[in-house]
Amino acid sequence: MSVDSDSPATTGTTKADDIARQLGEAIEESPEYQRYEETKAAVENSEEVQQRISEFEDLRQEFMLARQTGDATQEDAKNVEDAQKRLHEHPVMAEYLDAQDELEAKFEFLNDLISEPLDVDFVGESGACCQD
Repeated sequence: MSVDSDSPATTGTTKADDIARQLGEAIEESPEYQRYEETKAAVENSEEVQQRISEFEDLRQEFMLARQTGDATQEDAKNVEDAQKRLHEHPVMAEYLDAQDELEAKFEFLNDLISEPLDVDFVGESGACCQD
């Protein structure tokens, strides 16, 4: 009996590992991912968007603390909602959110392709502990 020195057990890699790496590289080169990265950078580089993010996060944090102490009001909730709306309406942020949705749709499509031959939701099952 001979031992193949290039077997997955000795190299630590399998065909599935190699294909997964190739898939990651292909995703990285996809138009959806490229657009996501470009819009993410635009959000990070926009002082106005960063200011709106900070405003939203501050209001949200204050609201969460107020909820914990029972002091939150409907007006507080509305202020958080309004800040989020102002953030999402900014053209740079809106473009980023659209690109994020597009990339997520691509991931769902790829998950369906991977899951089909397995007869299981690949991503849904891979991260779950105890699903029924």
